[in-house]
Amino acid sequence: MSFITKFRIVGMIEGLSFILLMGIAMPLKYFFSLPLAVKYLGWVHGILFILYCAMIFISLFKKLIGFKWAFISLIAALLPFGPFIIDSKLKSFEIS
Repeated sequence: MSFITKFRIVGMIEGLSFILLMGIAMPLKYFFSLPLAVKYLGWVHGILFILYCAMIFISLFKKLIGFKWAFISLIAALLPFGPFIIDSKLKSFEIS
């Protein structure tokens, strides 16, 4: 499995954790007074976010992606559905 494939998988999982955090955990906290959902899912998302950012920088330093796509990937990590949107472009960087 190439590094870009691993990077894309982490991106998908990170994106899913962000959507779950915003779409499920946050409403549970604020509408149903269940803050533990945010606590635990927030930790998971935080770790995945750091891993995703590390993989961006590793991809950049290994010259698997250029600076432009590293920057776009970082911005996408901050937006809901961002990693899903850029996934098709990252797929074009895969080396089989």
